[in-house]
Amino acid sequence: MSQEYVPPKVWQWDKANGGAFASVNRPIAGPTSERELPVGKHPFQIYSLGTPNGQKATIMLEELLQLGFSDAEYDAWLIKIFEGDQFTSGFVDINPNSKIPAMVDRSGDEPFRVFESGAILMHLAEKFGVLLPTSGAARAECLSWLFWQVGSAPFIGGGFGHFYNYAPFKIEYAIDRYAMETKRLFDVANRQLAKTRFLAGDDYTIADIATYTWFGNLYRGEAYGEAATFLSMHEYEHVGRWVGEIDSRPGVLRGRLVNSSKGISERHDASDFDALPPEALQGIVKGF
Repeated sequence: MSQEYVPPKVWQWDKANGGAFASVNRPIAGPTSERELPVGKHPFQIYSLGTPNGQKATIMLEELLQLGFSDAEYDAWLIKIFEGDQFTSGFVDINPNSKIPAMVDRSGDEPFRVFESGAILMHLAEKFGVLLPTSGAARAECLSWLFWQVGSAPFIGGGFGHFYNYAPFKIEYAIDRYAMETKRLFDVANRQLAKTRFLAGDDYTIADIATYTWFGNLYRGEAYGEAATFLSMHEYEHVGRWVGEIDSRPGVLRGRLVNSSKGISERHDASDFDALPPEALQGIVKGF
């Protein structure tokens, strides 16, 4: 293969060029098969997979339950993205973008969809009145950090993670470009966390949940092979302190285990966690 790629005048989709995600990525939207989504008994129905974005929703719901909001009970259904579950008609109906997580709020008279992880976090925070300041500078700070993460995640996952770990061949320019940006983002957080306990100040918020799922996996060495060594994660001591504190939260521990091969594939009741070994819920199992 030539080291220099010359783009054709008109791009054509070649599925063979998709690498590890050839079955997932495509240049068109819409369903490829007809299948309705299952519906459980709880007010919130989550359709997801235990990726960083998927964990945002389940961590949020488990944090709400930990805070005593029994009305936050939920069913979490597994969406197998490598088998195309996100392209079924039922899933596309609740997320036309065909990405996890997606949620249906069935707590009122009329069920409605909420898609995109940041929107789910914000919706639940506003509904229950927690983890998001209600007004003023504190609210603005929290939302600024939330949308900083939402805008930054593609550089880490679809950028660095893809080219460093998943692409069918290594491209030095692409790896360098996204490694630089990933390290810059960690430096942004590290500098902030040198001044504040959490990203938006002294209080834990949805901005921390959103960022933690991505930063925690990388910092602990649980993402993209040897990425933690490659990116010198040990340099970000304040991020490390913050990750460690959030790691120990019971709601976070449970939320990370949902829709996961290292935890529970689906969650329909709090007792579903009882089948796991005690060390799983203590955060001892590396890489769950």
